[in-house]
Amino acid sequence: MAEFIQPLYGKGTMTLPEFLYYIGYTLKKGCAYKHQKHLPHKVISIGNITAGGTGKTPAVIAIAEEAKKRGFYPIILTRGYKGKAKGPCFVKGSNPLSVIRNGFKNEVNASRITLHASRLYGDEPVLMSETLRDVPIVKCADRYAGGMFALQTLTPNPQSQFLFILDDGFQHWQLFRDKNILLIDAENPFDNRRLLPVGLLREPLKEIERADIIVLTKAQNCQPSVVSGLRDEIRLYNKTAPVFLSGHKPVGFIKSTGEEIRLEWARDKNFFAFCGIGSPESFRKTVLSAGCSLKGLKKYSDHYTYKQGDIEDIIKEAKAGNANWVLTTEKDMMRLRGLRLPDNIAALKIRFAVDDEFYAEIFK
Repeated sequence: MAEFIQPLYGKGTMTLPEFLYYIGYTLKKGCAYKHQKHLPHKVISIGNITAGGTGKTPAVIAIAEEAKKRGFYPIILTRGYKGKAKGPCFVKGSNPLSVIRNGFKNEVNASRITLHASRLYGDEPVLMSETLRDVPIVKCADRYAGGMFALQTLTPNPQSQFLFILDDGFQHWQLFRDKNILLIDAENPFDNRRLLPVGLLREPLKEIERADIIVLTKAQNCQPSVVSGLRDEIRLYNKTAPVFLSGHKPVGFIKSTGEEIRLEWARDKNFFAFCGIGSPESFRKTVLSAGCSLKGLKKYSDHYTYKQGDIEDIIKEAKAGNANWVLTTEKDMMRLRGLRLPDNIAALKIRFAVDDEFYAEIFK
């Protein structure tokens, strides 16, 4: 059996944990394709082939913003990783927030929502809803059910066509998509090239062939020769999909109060940073690229749930490092809601930077 699996890697064989994962993966994928459903409007999927941070959330936000510019009515479908709400449900970023749950609409005080939103919906959907104030973010493990729920709830605009954006959808085979966008972290594209749980691969590399569009994220942190070699490897599995380079561009800061600040504000300040994301080193590089004087970085596990004691530890380490400001990511800031925060804490705002040809390819 190991010899049968060998071509999926090109060399070497699977370990037993990988093989067991592969059996479950194959059964799940086959069942999903057999029962695949179609939504009545165009679906764009954004996902990755590895576990961890490839920059999906900034990409989803950017595509939704571009869709609005082009006259679409975008609806984001997400499972809301670690969110406790079962769904289908969505929160629109307005004040007060309209929370629609199982067809019942209630006006909820915004302070209550921000306190518990990341626990209910996950940090990424909350960040998207706060950035995209007039774009519905639908949380539901079954993305088809979430899409139909949105269509039954929202009022159609005759001037705008609905467009579904499937967040983290590369392995959500049970929903048909018109465009399959694959994000690959240029800094750490395939980890050790092993399947979960031995490595970070969710699927064998040959599944790159399913992508209609490929984006190498964080490419600004890599040497041209590294990017060129990665392109060549991708072409072993997918010879036709266009490959684009993207980066995370710092655009400013946002305090815990919601006040936004320009990048120039950081010039004469020392920062101590912390994060609980999939790629903390990438965050370090982005902080430095924003011109920040960085005195230290404290790393937590991806999607970490912060406690008040963590904030106190961070403040102590910042003071010990002679940092007068504490800096984190926008996603981490979503998970700090409800905790007592110092006045000198802010999040670095980033945006997905990519050539316009990328959007032309999506919407052509």
